[in-house]
Amino acid sequence: MSAYNGWSSDTALREAVAREGASWASGAIDAYGALTGGELVAEGFAANENKPRLKTFDRYGRRTDEVEFHPSYHRLMEAAMRHGVNGFAWRNQNRVGAHVARAAIMYLGTQADAGICCPMSMTHAAIPALRHAPGLAEKWIPKLISQHYDPRSIPMEEKSGCTIGMGMTEKQGGSDVRANTTRATRLADGSYEIVGHKWFFSAPMCDAHLVLAQAEGGLSCFLVPRFRPDGSKNAVEIQRLKDKLGDWSNASSEVEFRGAHGMPVGREGRGISTIIEMVSLTRLDCMIGSSAQMRQATIQAIHHTRNRRAFGKRLVDQPLMRNVLADLALESEAALALTMRIARAVDASAKDQHEAALARVATAIGKYWICKRTPSHVNEAQECLGGIGYVEESIMPRLYRQAPLNSIWEGSGNVQCLDVLRALAREPASRDALFSELRSASGLDPEYDAVLRRLVCALDDATTIEHRIRFVVEQLALALQASVLLRACKEGGDIEIAKAFCRSRLGGSHGIALGTLDPEAPIGKLIDRATVFD
Repeated sequence: MSAYNGWSSDTALREAVAREGASWASGAIDAYGALTGGELVAEGFAANENKPRLKTFDRYGRRTDEVEFHPSYHRLMEAAMRHGVNGFAWRNQNRVGAHVARAAIMYLGTQADAGICCPMSMTHAAIPALRHAPGLAEKWIPKLISQHYDPRSIPMEEKSGCTIGMGMTEKQGGSDVRANTTRATRLADGSYEIVGHKWFFSAPMCDAHLVLAQAEGGLSCFLVPRFRPDGSKNAVEIQRLKDKLGDWSNASSEVEFRGAHGMPVGREGRGISTIIEMVSLTRLDCMIGSSAQMRQATIQAIHHTRNRRAFGKRLVDQPLMRNVLADLALESEAALALTMRIARAVDASAKDQHEAALARVATAIGKYWICKRTPSHVNEAQECLGGIGYVEESIMPRLYRQAPLNSIWEGSGNVQCLDVLRALAREPASRDALFSELRSASGLDPEYDAVLRRLVCALDDATTIEHRIRFVVEQLALALQASVLLRACKEGGDIEIAKAFCRSRLGGSHGIALGTLDPEAPIGKLIDRATVFD
């Protein structure tokens, strides 16, 4: 595929950004889009062909714990920070739609290569957590929202820009972080000495990590920098880099804390509540990343079928293939629509309690469904390319390896569903906000109205609700997607697409597999909206 602009070629993205209030940022988004459909795609290939390597010791036998990356990965990171994947929302936090604009920027960058997602997501998401420690926030936040990428392994005071990671997961606990055994002991100067391990220590090349550890007052959050205040290397030893299914260009690690220096973020015993704001933002980024993978898979499938002939005509003109392509495009567009709506809720949360309550529950709903749908979506797109989609020269194997990650990272499917259940049961405001959002599309489609009635009954029936919650969350996600598409019609959105989504996803005129749209679906329109024309 020849180079293209990821922003100007994406009708659904431009409409969503405008709908959710971030048109003012179109110039900044366009500038990054010009790279993500061109030169950064090549950098993504090179970065994945040359995985990061752990350099534990220097030539004198001194412990260094450095991770060596291919130059292409550094170029991907440099472009991401320059265009704001890490800091755009915070640098523009007084403008309506700042998080929507930043979501669009990340959506574009992840299409070139998802390896930037982990460090950029955590750097962006760490800001609310750090604000629980004003002294650390004043020192670190300007470096974390910087547009300057500085990969040097030196103390943060000497750098023009920094990144931050996260260390929560331990091998005996997994998602149950309350089972963590890493210990933090308070010292006379107010700092802490941290001893223990982390089974997943994301992006170990970052300048610091937010870490959960058990202090005297309970599970607490700490900032653990790569270097101590005196400039010496902190006592965080990388045991190995993970040999992962995908996400090859990025590094993930296991580490041991051997008396590492850490500073408290928030009060002792409040580690989970301190870091939960960070987790909420990284869960939104999981949705953004998965939606981006759907988009890239869709445009690859359409491009191939427009340029491949079989049985006397182009594949894109074959009726059955057109059904598949249109269904891929519909799934992709619905994923993006919900993601950007939740980004708007996050954006408004500081000033609007209704939007904050909606973001609280809808993020978990969207994270569950969109990330769950991505592997099957990418596989269907891969099949459109046939054998070509199974060889490394195409981007499809990389997308397929990457596709399951976001459904696992930041809480697997069951964790998300139980989180939804807790929010609806314990936080009346979240339930009220969710159903207010859903009812705003009432009367626009009969299938939608029927599903909405069933959802109210399903949640009112407490019998076996935990057993049924996956199905309920799935239906909530589909209803939320439909509500965004239906309400968009009031602002110039396409009613045919909204109706096709309702018939296929809510009304039962769709099979389990993609490519089973009914004959009334706007096949040509869906394909054309998703096409990157040569």
